[in-house]
Amino acid sequence: MHPTLQRLDDIATCLSARDDTIAVLGLGSAGAQRARLDDHSDLDFLLVVMDGAKWRYLDRYDWLEEQARVVYSFANERDGRCVLYADGIFAEYRVLTVAELAHVPFSGARLVWRRADAPQGLAENHAPVPHTPYDSAGYHLNYALTCLYTGMHLELRGERLAAMREIQTGALDSVIALARLETGEAPYRDPFNPSRRVERTYPLPLAAMAPGYTGNADAARAILEWLSKRYPVDPAIGSPIRELIRRSDDYR
Repeated sequence: MHPTLQRLDDIATCLSARDDTIAVLGLGSAGAQRARLDDHSDLDFLLVVMDGAKWRYLDRYDWLEEQARVVYSFANERDGRCVLYADGIFAEYRVLTVAELAHVPFSGARLVWRRADAPQGLAENHAPVPHTPYDSAGYHLNYALTCLYTGMHLELRGERLAAMREIQTGALDSVIALARLETGEAPYRDPFNPSRRVERTYPLPLAAMAPGYTGNADAARAILEWLSKRYPVDPAIGSPIRELIRRSDDYR
């Protein structure tokens, strides 16, 4: 067994001896998608506890040190924490009650351990996974174009970081969505992060589309070129974007 999965099993064994824990659910490569587990995978899981017990497992992590020494710990959200073990295993987890679990979106969970009297179906999540309300080629095309337009204005104003996020994140996310619509769902698609495993799935010129902080105009040019080859770009917005890119080139 891979050391990361073994660590999760050991954690579950430790928790199974306590009277205030209900279940452990593995997520991601420690969940139902174990085929993608490798030496770079972290350990994601949910711990389900009795009402009134969650702060015992959030404020303290001694229960994690029954397996190996924790050298770093960080409370990254109200219900969650990250820890780094001395042997390099990085874990990220949330502690929830049964009632809270019903309202937390997740996918691909694996039941690692549950109490005999635990409710059925804990790994079957019914909370809606966040997604854009409009998942169509027309929506993603026009969202990308508007990101390019506003992003290039930010670039010309000198707000390069904000421009980078508009162009190399907002517009590029829409490009990834268009590639998904064209070629189908990526294996092990992460509904929470569209950039995961893109390199293995879609033949996108990512180096040109995401060159970094000083490359916003080049990124906008590459994204607009990719869009224009595949979709009818309305000249009412396409032409102003090209003019903004040209103006940026003149300043360099």
